Amino acid sequence: MTTDAARYDEQGDTPLGGYAALASVFAAGAGTFALVARRRGVRLPEQVPPWDVALLGTAAYKASRLLAKDKVTSFLRAPFTRRTGEGRGNEVMEESRGTGLRRATGDLLSCPFCTAAWATGALVCSYAAAPRLTRLVCGGLGALTVADWLQYAWTATQQTVEG
Repeated sequence: MTTDAARYDEQGDTPLGGYAALASVFAAGAGTFALVARRRGVRLPEQVPPWDVALLGTAAYKASRLLAKDKVTSFLRAPFTRRTGEGRGNEVMEESRGTGLRRATGDLLSCPFCTAAWATGALVCSYAAAPRLTRLVCGGLGALTVADWLQYAWTATQQTVEG
């Protein structure tokens, strides 16, 4: 892919092969779930109510922030990223390191938008196989999201009072 990468960006350092490998892992995971679910007789829901879409979306948002930005999960990202600074709350700023698959994995793990696609995929598969359990997990992640926003709101009111 070196020739394609050179045509893709001027520096030629975009890890297209690594991205392709990660996309293949994602697709293989989804395909494997579909095959196993079918064999086990998992019946897909005829529809997904709007409330469940909102719950899944909120949970995917929080799961992706936890995976991509939280200090406590930095040990997962450390082999693939380098810490560059502090974010708001308990978040850190990181950049990917290395080349090829290592760099692509770092790009994935340091990007909450990227990890949200993976979190959503896992949650949707879980929702199809065990909707009640998934709603409970999503409810917990949703409550954590609300708690975070309340923490930010409280901090903002304290800064206003002090300022």
